[in-house]
Amino acid sequence: RRLSFSEPVRYVYNPLDYAWDTHRCYVEKYCLPGQRVLFLGMNPGPFGMAQTGVPFGEVRSVVDWLKILGEVGRPDEEHPKRRITGLSCTQSEVSGARFWGFFRKLCGEPTRFFQHCFVHNLCPLIFMSATGKNLTPPELPAAEREALLSLCDSALCQVVQALNVSMVIGVGRVAEQRARRALSAAGVDVRVEGIMHPSPRNPLANKGWEGVARAKLEELGVLSLLSSS
Repeated sequence: RRLSFSEPVRYVYNPLDYAWDTHRCYVEKYCLPGQRVLFLGMNPGPFGMAQTGVPFGEVRSVVDWLKILGEVGRPDEEHPKRRITGLSCTQSEVSGARFWGFFRKLCGEPTRFFQHCFVHNLCPLIFMSATGKNLTPPELPAAEREALLSLCDSALCQVVQALNVSMVIGVGRVAEQRARRALSAAGVDVRVEGIMHPSPRNPLANKGWEGVARAKLEELGVLSLLSSS
């Protein structure tokens, strides 16, 4: 809470506050001993984790596949175009639908995925401009961005050490690069790799993200752990 943000940031939501109930359900249900791979996202999307408290948390995936339950409150200050409606949100987040949809097809059941993997975000906060535009951490003013991400780096190192994973897979280049730098600087012995982000902002992802992700996970030796076939 010691951080402050200036223009273009006008609204900051923290799902770990108002969606703690569903986030806790996700962690208690799926953060398990023996997981070796940590998928690392950057920060919540407005119709994903911002609504559900779950990384890449597109509502249908969270409710229908992950079977997450709980109450979701609301941030103290909301943008009128970015209301939090929790698990009742009717708008789908493309990134989350692609991410969890891919692993649903691959694994069949969540237990297969979470036997080996967990999913976490580097930064728990979502930022919006006065118009309601989603702002990612790289779009923040430089000094504020570094103050934020230095705290996130420290938290990531603690998470990786607590989970004792052997590989961190950054979802998107920014998450991958940040993880590699932070973990190396802290002397945490873990392999850091990356896969393409499924965001619709990414033209390559729109041409077939699942195929790219599958090929990369096969290259990394992760696909064989997860395939239900």
